[in-house]
Amino acid sequence: MQLERGERVCLVGRNGSGKSTLLKVVSGDITPDEGEIRFPPSAHVARLTQEVPLGTSGPVFQVIAEGLGDTAPLLAKYHQISQALASDPSEERLAELERVQHQLEASGGWDARNKVETVISRLGLPAEAEFSALSGGLKRRVLLGQALVREPDLLLLDEPTNHLDIEAIRWLEEFLLSYGGTLLFITHDRMFLQKLATRIVELDRGQLSSWPGDYNTYLQRKEAQLEAEANQQALFDKKLAQEEAWIRQGIKARRTRNEGRVRALKAMREERRQRRELTGKANIQLQDADRSGKLVCEAIDISHSYDGRPLIKDFSTTIMRGDKIGIVGPNGAGKTTLLNILLGRLTPEQGSVRLGTKLEIAYFDQMRGALQENATVADNVGEGSEKVVVNGKPKHIMGYLQDFLFPPERARTPVKALSGGERNRLLLAKLFTQPANVLVMDEPTNDLDIETLDLLEELLIDYAGTLLIVSHDRTFLNNVVTSTLAFEGEGRVNEYVGGYDDWLRQKPVAAAPKPSKKGPAPTTEKPKPVTERKAKLGYKEQRELDALPQQIETLEAELSDLHQLLADDKLYREGTEAITSAQARLAETEQALEDAYARWEALEARRN
Repeated sequence: MQLERGERVCLVGRNGSGKSTLLKVVSGDITPDEGEIRFPPSAHVARLTQEVPLGTSGPVFQVIAEGLGDTAPLLAKYHQISQALASDPSEERLAELERVQHQLEASGGWDARNKVETVISRLGLPAEAEFSALSGGLKRRVLLGQALVREPDLLLLDEPTNHLDIEAIRWLEEFLLSYGGTLLFITHDRMFLQKLATRIVELDRGQLSSWPGDYNTYLQRKEAQLEAEANQQALFDKKLAQEEAWIRQGIKARRTRNEGRVRALKAMREERRQRRELTGKANIQLQDADRSGKLVCEAIDISHSYDGRPLIKDFSTTIMRGDKIGIVGPNGAGKTTLLNILLGRLTPEQGSVRLGTKLEIAYFDQMRGALQENATVADNVGEGSEKVVVNGKPKHIMGYLQDFLFPPERARTPVKALSGGERNRLLLAKLFTQPANVLVMDEPTNDLDIETLDLLEELLIDYAGTLLIVSHDRTFLNNVVTSTLAFEGEGRVNEYVGGYDDWLRQKPVAAAPKPSKKGPAPTTEKPKPVTERKAKLGYKEQRELDALPQQIETLEAELSDLHQLLADDKLYREGTEAITSAQARLAETEQALEDAYARWEALEARRN
């Protein structure tokens, strides 16, 4: 593998294929068994790891500033004095600050300080917090910031979007697009991958292959290559079978004239033995459960705060059987809190929540607390039993785990030895032994390889139950959810039809978004139109204004019919195409209603 200056290369492959190990080899943290790694003289390399290195300590500002090298101690000292001045504005402190300022000016440290503060702001980090007291996710964000401020010649990033919210991911994309060095990264975030990668390097069955172009181009070419490989192997296997039949027929194969054919057969046998077999695909199935009642959850005017800060303010929603709800927002906004309130695990400070009947809820745990670190993979799922029950039928634990790509030797491995992606697959295996008509998934996509992610998406799209997902994976949200609850600041939670892209499209600048499914937002909450013209309406505009109330009424009736259609379980027996069509009509009608209200208000404002 060779990396050129300015390239942005994404390393793809199955969980456990060795991607993180290869990054460690490139960075020099691991010495390869054979071969060598060569860099240009004085090349600078920085790496973000999946694991948090031991021994890192100090305030967040200081840890990130350490990425700047020699300037770091001076910058950390300046920041420390600046903070101390708030409580001790003495002459001595001011003089000390002035001395450090002069030193920073002499060394060009102000630009470095701006870099650190920008990264801290964009990644949503607490500058004064002690690194050792942070959660694992926050620690990784701090280390990402440290790697970014270094601006090395080669930047190695292992799953950089994990634990970032959507706004931070979008900022990181823009930062890396303008980054002048070479980037080698691993990610499961397909939108991030598609936007950034200029080349794909695949690690497949121990071999590296290079695919110029973006991710979508790679997928098309890879599919064609696998098809050609399968055809070639089929022809080879047919020829080998013919030769094996010939040697068994007792023909005088050992005659001199046939010795070449015998040698060729031996060579074919060796080639077949050395063939790199494709790893099997995960075979994920959900446990069937009795249908829940039509109503899953009704929340009315709920509000909740944390340490005096409003997380949720006057939010109402109704969740019906079969709804697939995505919850998005900044880290710490209250997404998991909302999830717990909607499921009755937490009582809101104000408002009420009514749960439906016959709910069987299965939780995918963001903190992975459901896994016992010292127990084996098999014991975590089977809990000591050799069999699990899947859809009413007993299945051996080893066979069940192989469906999740855990061969027997891996199934006997302690959880503490698993990679991040393997842990998530294990959690899915554990989750799907439970019959459920409501699935609750908090960041289910972290560390999953893309192939398993695609399979999980297909499973959830066809899932007949109700789905609640907290996720920052934009492609996953686009493909799976039917509506999105978005945290939009100061406790506002608004609901939109569709996934991530639909949310961006429906979130108007000149009009406030609707707070819930119950109808369009009151027009009094919409900001005034941007235009300030007071000219009277023309004839056509007056006729348009006269017709708008009836148009809005028609759209509202159509919207109500579509909501009833999507709440009817008959639709979900008609298949994915019917559901997709209904969802598309709902999105179009919702947008048309938004546009009609905005136009009506603009014309009314001009008339008045």
